[in-house]
Amino acid sequence: MKYIKYSNGDLMPSLGLGTWKSAPGEVYKAVREAIAIGYRHFDCAHLYNNEPEIGQAFADAMTAGEVKREELWITSKLWNNRHRKEQVQPALELTLKNLRLDYLDLYLIHWPIALREDVTFPTKADEMLSLNVTPLTETWEGMIAVQEMDMALHIGTSNFSIKKIKELTEVTGVKPENNQVEMHPFLQQNALKSFCDAEGISLTGYAPLGSADRPANRIMEGEPKLFDNKVIKDLAESKGCSVAQLMLAWAVSRGTCTIPKSVNPARLKENLEAADIELSEADLAQMAAVNMNYRYIKGDFWCLPGSDYTLENLWDEGV
Repeated sequence: MKYIKYSNGDLMPSLGLGTWKSAPGEVYKAVREAIAIGYRHFDCAHLYNNEPEIGQAFADAMTAGEVKREELWITSKLWNNRHRKEQVQPALELTLKNLRLDYLDLYLIHWPIALREDVTFPTKADEMLSLNVTPLTETWEGMIAVQEMDMALHIGTSNFSIKKIKELTEVTGVKPENNQVEMHPFLQQNALKSFCDAEGISLTGYAPLGSADRPANRIMEGEPKLFDNKVIKDLAESKGCSVAQLMLAWAVSRGTCTIPKSVNPARLKENLEAADIELSEADLAQMAAVNMNYRYIKGDFWCLPGSDYTLENLWDEGV
């Protein structure tokens, strides 16, 4: 296993288990199996509605002597309806209770979107809060506070652009330590990666295999399919690995972290083994050529008529 090293020396495994869309009744078994075969990095979020079950799996694995807390890297995320500074600590306390933990290794702002406290997913503009009213810098101050209390050893962002990361840093003097974004061979995030590399910010990629199991209303007809790409298929064949393994090995080889989701024992093992597949500079050059800046998780579900949110100011592309 390769690792991402933080400024204080902490090591985050470069491949972890994502838990988005892992259903109750399945995720407990998946986490227990993952720990048994060697996973030590788990990516969670309050919104996924499965943290209590994951917490039970952690507790049972530790009680059984399968793993120690200090051997695990556990990430979770603050949801959009808890963005006021005073809401961050109670939100994290609930996540810690659900996960049966005393601290997180990494806590992220899930989206640069603010919602009313009583809303989980907005259906109309008045359920959303303008960032002029609840700025991201206020949320970040709450994140800094929970880090200072050692409730989260590291703090970061998710779905943040270069512009938004710069704003947090300029206003508070504290930069995110990690930014989690959609990242795969069709969306290589090269500008963001160059910026984060220069700033010492680690990058984690979600949907590393294209998230084919995402909700049907977020799938576009005729969208490009990673698993059908000839360059990727041919390179995987030459390496003697599966297409999925090749894409995960690519993510690790370029110095990013990747969090594929699975509840299938065979697939869990296959994904973990991908972290040890070596790719050459020539292999990486081939992979670089398949980039098309194609986003599967477009974020348009936040851009409700009458709200301040647009795709342009969500991703800040071209800024």
